[in-house]
Amino acid sequence: MLKFLSKVRIEFNALDPRAASCMEFLAQCHARNAKESNPSCQVQVNRRTDDSPPKITVTFVNGVEETFDANLTPAQDMRNSILEKGQYIEAEQMFREAGEKWPVDIPEEELRQPCGGAKK
Repeated sequence: MLKFLSKVRIEFNALDPRAASCMEFLAQCHARNAKESNPSCQVQVNRRTDDSPPKITVTFVNGVEETFDANLTPAQDMRNSILEKGQYIEAEQMFREAGEKWPVDIPEEELRQPCGGAKK
């Protein structure tokens, strides 16, 4: 997950029962596999003392920033969203490195062609 991120900022009040997603997400960020996938990703934790709702802000390697309401969004949903956007970033990078334009334009007639069935 951290592979696609340059920065993670987690803000929550540790005594707030709404902080469960933040705690789980933070644990995922500190997992060995996550750290090894991108050791340069900055993980910042801001432990609050006010009643503000917990939130997680991520900055993707392409500079796009997204903020999740950690009160309403389960940690796994945030992770899945990051992975999905990360795959898009990887695809874009591959096409650009190959000198192809992005996004890819697929002609309408190709989209309507029937797919061949699997051969037995």
